[in-house]
Amino acid sequence: MIRSVLVANRGEIAVRVVRACADLGIRSIAVYADGDADAPHVRLADEAWGLDGRTAAETYLSVEKLLDVARRSGAEAIHPGYGFLSESAAAARAVEEAGLVWVGPTSATIELLGDKIAARDLARKVGAPLVPGSDGPVPDAAAALAFAEEHGLPLAIKAAHGGGGRGMRVARTLEEVPELFEAARREAEAAFGRGECFVERFLERPRHVEAQVIADDHGHVVVAGTRDCSLQRRNQKLVEEAPAPFLDDVVRARVHESARALCAAAGYRSAGTVEFLLGTDGTLSFLEVNTRLQVEHPVTEETTGLDLVVEQLRVASGLPLSVTEDPAPRGHAIELRLNAEDPARGFLPGPGRIDRFVAPAGPGVRVDAGVDSGSLIPGEFDSLFAKVVVWGPTRQAALARARRAAAETVVEGVPTVLPFHRAVLADPAFTAADSGAADAGSTAAGAAGGSGFAVHTQWIETEFLASIDPQTLAAPVAEPGVVETWVEIDGQRHRVRTPGGVGFAGFGPTAVGGPSSAATGAGTGGTPTVEGTPPPSGSGTDDGRVPLLAAMPGTLVRWLVPDGATVADGQPVALVEAMKMETQLVTEAAGTLEHTAAEGTQITPGDPIGHIAR
Repeated sequence: MIRSVLVANRGEIAVRVVRACADLGIRSIAVYADGDADAPHVRLADEAWGLDGRTAAETYLSVEKLLDVARRSGAEAIHPGYGFLSESAAAARAVEEAGLVWVGPTSATIELLGDKIAARDLARKVGAPLVPGSDGPVPDAAAALAFAEEHGLPLAIKAAHGGGGRGMRVARTLEEVPELFEAARREAEAAFGRGECFVERFLERPRHVEAQVIADDHGHVVVAGTRDCSLQRRNQKLVEEAPAPFLDDVVRARVHESARALCAAAGYRSAGTVEFLLGTDGTLSFLEVNTRLQVEHPVTEETTGLDLVVEQLRVASGLPLSVTEDPAPRGHAIELRLNAEDPARGFLPGPGRIDRFVAPAGPGVRVDAGVDSGSLIPGEFDSLFAKVVVWGPTRQAALARARRAAAETVVEGVPTVLPFHRAVLADPAFTAADSGAADAGSTAAGAAGGSGFAVHTQWIETEFLASIDPQTLAAPVAEPGVVETWVEIDGQRHRVRTPGGVGFAGFGPTAVGGPSSAATGAGTGGTPTVEGTPPPSGSGTDDGRVPLLAAMPGTLVRWLVPDGATVADGQPVALVEAMKMETQLVTEAAGTLEHTAAEGTQITPGDPIGHIAR
């Protein structure tokens, strides 16, 4: 058995791997960026080493630094978690060549399946279902446009390397293909170091269904059930559940058989996920293989009894899997991702310090967190900081437990997606409450049939946000000078709101409300838009120029309009990246745009990056 593992990641997944190592008696070695020096994964590991840097490129993406720490600490293996280097064939190869164990598939397998074109070819060979797509990366936007004209719309533009929704855009008109192609290429290059993109027909209103696979070097390929991950915004998942509900037996069997055949043909080992799209007409199409542990792996663990990280460590040690047959699902599990984003403002990232974090508890509730009260959520990394996972004997029981857990969760100091979770857990399109066949064992028609389950991968942007009052998703706004306390009247406890300084003897007041994001406005497309933060006076400067102020912390990636150009009120003029997401900054006045900040500048809310001369 491996005796020591360097955990090449941060946040909740690093905590997850550290705990699995402790369960097996393996020495865990954490690494950290400057801002993570006192993070929970650092404190929980047996030892921790600094990576001397602030950004991902300087730290968790530096293979050289990680290998140096592995050498100095005596680590035998490296577990990449998810994100960062987890799907990098080059990183896995460097670890193998250094004589260390990569806890995951081999570099050759990552290279094969990480190339989306090669993965599609392999899927075709094993008989997995596929929609029409380009034979390889398309050279430019013109070629993508030609494919769309031949095969029709909507068109999915996808990074040929990488995954997790990065570098993906969906074009629904021919006019937007060129710009979306360039946006996908740019995002892919920033996220994965390679900007090649391929194109394929996009299934309209599809569900996202996936199969969890775990395989060893002894010939065992186990499919540990299905998951539904259709609740997404900008191709990033927010809610996942297992097993995938409302699949008929034929579709479920096809998912299992295709996933098993593809991984067997690739010589796969360790944990991996084979993803599919399921159209409203029942059309099933292979999407991609994620050659790593998934964020949503806990829902599979809760419904199978498997510890997938322990299984990864067993496989990496040369041992066989602890199970060799597909486990039958037990009950139903739902995962709520806790991201530092403001759903009332287009899910804009909101890095900052968590003043107070109270996790839910009780029967059937699991919390995987990478933070605690006082933790800093930096803008350089992903917005995910914790996951709430619930289990119930049926889907309806799991939904009830999820509602309780979401109500119990308290996060103060940063905006979070909790208001979205509370709203969606009551939405009939997701709960299928109007159906008599609402539990996971239903054999309703492949996509959703008559189940009442109506969510799809674009549902949040196209239907949910359009039908709900944005204030429903807003965090409570703090009222200066107002505090909340409680009194007991005739034996019953009551909450009382009072002006600051007014209280009751023996009772402690607490502040009412939470933080609000500095950003205003919301976008519902693939790239959100946000208006520049208005000046305090709301009237511009004395010379009539209106400042264009940063509404969020991040990096000014690109000006969309040249310096000196004439712009209209509400026109997108710049791209800002924060927490791995690009957001368009739009004007609040018409006039002549003057740049005052260069591309690549690190910005914070309120920083002037330009002016509008009227």
